[in-house]
Amino acid sequence: IQLCSRIGCLDLLLYFTISFNVEAQVRNGEILPPTVQKIMKGYNKYLRPFFDNGPVTIGMSLDIASIDKISEINMDYTATIFLRQRWTDERLCFDGNKSLSLDGRLVEMLWVPDTFIVDSKKSFLHDITVENRLIRIYPNGTVLYAIRITTTVACNMDLTKYPMDKQLCTLQLESWGYNINHVTFYWTRGNDSVCGLDTLHLAQFTVEDYYTTVSEAVYETGCYPKLIFHFELKRNILYFILETYVPSILLVTLSWVSFWISQSSVPARICIGSGVTTVLTMTTLMMGARTSLPNANCFIKAIDVYLGICFSFIFGALLEYAVAHFCTLHQIGTFDIFSYSQISKQNRKEEINGVVTTVSNNSNITDGKENAVALKDITHNSSDTKPRMDRQDKSNKCIITVKRLLCIFKFCQVENPHHIDNYARLSFPLSFIVVNLLYWVYYLCF
Repeated sequence: IQLCSRIGCLDLLLYFTISFNVEAQVRNGEILPPTVQKIMKGYNKYLRPFFDNGPVTIGMSLDIASIDKISEINMDYTATIFLRQRWTDERLCFDGNKSLSLDGRLVEMLWVPDTFIVDSKKSFLHDITVENRLIRIYPNGTVLYAIRITTTVACNMDLTKYPMDKQLCTLQLESWGYNINHVTFYWTRGNDSVCGLDTLHLAQFTVEDYYTTVSEAVYETGCYPKLIFHFELKRNILYFILETYVPSILLVTLSWVSFWISQSSVPARICIGSGVTTVLTMTTLMMGARTSLPNANCFIKAIDVYLGICFSFIFGALLEYAVAHFCTLHQIGTFDIFSYSQISKQNRKEEINGVVTTVSNNSNITDGKENAVALKDITHNSSDTKPRMDRQDKSNKCIITVKRLLCIFKFCQVENPHHIDNYARLSFPLSFIVVNLLYWVYYLCF
């Protein structure tokens, strides 16, 4: 075991020794082809091309392999891109008519631009099975350097029209250390410098437009070259129509069923028509629509507005039954008060007519003495009736006062509370249609 362990250690030591020697030879150019050895002789990778003769010009192009994820919560997108950079290095000119394709690991021997992605949250270079780099040198000294990167880039989104929104995102490329006096950037073919978007398929978005611009980034340390790629994403609304809008419309329509249910069927109207079922379902739908969105008070989204409208109509249907039921009870109470007033007036008239009739009958039948006795009895009965009539007068005055107060609110009184349901059957659908027209016209056209 000890011998095997010693043999293993010797093999491992030999491997590292050979690897170190190979790397040293590569650095010294000993195992490179003669052409490469010739052009690398005296080459200093720490100095940029045209070090004393003005800035080096770098052309760039992009190939968008995929846009994997667009997150509204984090306000970013993740994309895999092929970044290609071209520049001319006069120190790499050689005789011949064919280009030299070198191993990507030899990039450590050459000067390359210090390009970075602005607003990048996280990026990495693919290294399976080897680092995804390409170095190609042309006889005139032109260098093609291509790499494959996956990056997560910030994108400021305006979600006020979500899910009918359009988002404009950018991919910005800058030089980290070389300012415009040393390096200049340009797109190799203008807007055609970016490929792959025409055949790109996204889950919720469609790429409507894209274009490129050239700019400069101004910092405290100077002005740096910048290339910007703009692309506009339009959200596909069909998913949200099937997932949110149609269920919301059906819930509002379900709340209108209560208008055709009898007002005496309280459990049916509260639970089925316009009550707990639709309100709770609508609340759940509103909470589910916000799960994939940022919790920011500054965003009043279009979907929130629509869900709020639907919730208001459902709540209005519940209030409609409460008003109709209250008007029914109010009408019965008013009828009792008015009936009592009419009965009191009728009883008072009958008592007065009875007293007058008694006096006239007694005056026609009896003589003077008897009339005196009858008059005395009538006077005694009248004196007993007077306090009772005073109490009735006070009661009638109170009733009249209440009646006058009720007349003040007579414009709110409904003659037949059952007509409220008839009005609601027409007013609720018409108002909902009008609100929908205004909603869709505003968010789709403005």
